[in-house]
Amino acid sequence: MNGLLLIDKPPGVTSFDVVRRVKRSFRVKKIGHLGTLDPFATGLLPLALGEATKLAQFLLEESKTYLAVLRLGAETDTQDVTGRITRESDSLPTPAEVRRAAASFVGEIEQVPPMYSAVHHQGERLYKLARRGETVAAAPRPAVVHCLEVMEVALPLATIRVECGKGTYIRTLAHDLGRALGCGAHLTALTRLAVGPFRLEEAVALEVIEKMEDRADLERRLIPLAQCLPRYQVVRVEPEEARRLTQGQTLPWPEQDAPAGANVRVVAEGTLVAVAAVRRQEAGQVLAPVRVFHRS
Repeated sequence: MNGLLLIDKPPGVTSFDVVRRVKRSFRVKKIGHLGTLDPFATGLLPLALGEATKLAQFLLEESKTYLAVLRLGAETDTQDVTGRITRESDSLPTPAEVRRAAASFVGEIEQVPPMYSAVHHQGERLYKLARRGETVAAAPRPAVVHCLEVMEVALPLATIRVECGKGTYIRTLAHDLGRALGCGAHLTALTRLAVGPFRLEEAVALEVIEKMEDRADLERRLIPLAQCLPRYQVVRVEPEEARRLTQGQTLPWPEQDAPAGANVRVVAEGTLVAVAAVRRQEAGQVLAPVRVFHRS
C-alpha cells in the first residue's frame, strides 16, 4: 500500500494521533505525516504510506496555505488559544491599520520560534523547557511569507489567509503581527488549506477512513507515487533503464529542457521508479538517482 492519503484533520488530536489511528485501522507498517498541525488546528494533513515516505524530503519543501483567525488585544504564553493570557490591551487598531501591518510581513522575514515548539535548544526541545517554566532566547530563523491577505476584520478578531514556505510558524506570525500593531494578538483558529498542489477539498475526514472495512477502499483514496510530485517533469524510461537507476547507476539524458540540478520523476510502465537529479558531466548530461522506489 503505497501513496499519499489526504486527511482532513479534526480538532483535538495531534498529527501523530492521526498517523497512529490510520496505522492501527489498516495495519500499515510505514506511515508518516507531511508537516505537523497543532492539536487545536484543523485541515489538510497529507499522510505518506509505504514507499511514499521516501517522498517526504521533496514534499516538505512545498509551500503551505492556511486560514487563521487572530484575536487582537491579548497575548498568550503559547501564542495561541490554548495558552494563558500574559498581556492585554483595550486599544485596538482599525481595519486599515491591520491591513497595513499585515502587508509588512510579506516576503523574507525572521521568526523567533515559540517556546511551545519542537525546536531544539542545547539538545532539548523548547516545549519541555517551557513546561518546566523556563524561558530561553531562541535564535531567530528565516521564513518566507509568499502572500498574507486580510480576509475580514471584526474586532477583536481578524481573519487572514497565509501562503508561506516551510518552517513558518503561524502562531508566531499572529504574535508578531499583534506586536507590530501595539496591541498584542494570538491565534484562535487555524485551518490548513493546501500543501503544495494538494488541496483540503480533496481530503477525506479521519472518521470516514476509520469506518472503512476494506483495505481496497483505502487504496482507492491513495494518490499513486507517480502522481505525488506533479511539479516535477516526468521522464519515461524502459524497464532495463529503470533497473539501472534503481541499482544506483546514472542514465545518459541529452535533453536540455531541464536545468542542471533539477529533480525529475522517472517513470517506467506507469510506475515511479526514481526521483533523479539532472547533472552535467564531461561525457554529457545524465540522470542521477536521488531516491529509488521498490515496485510492488
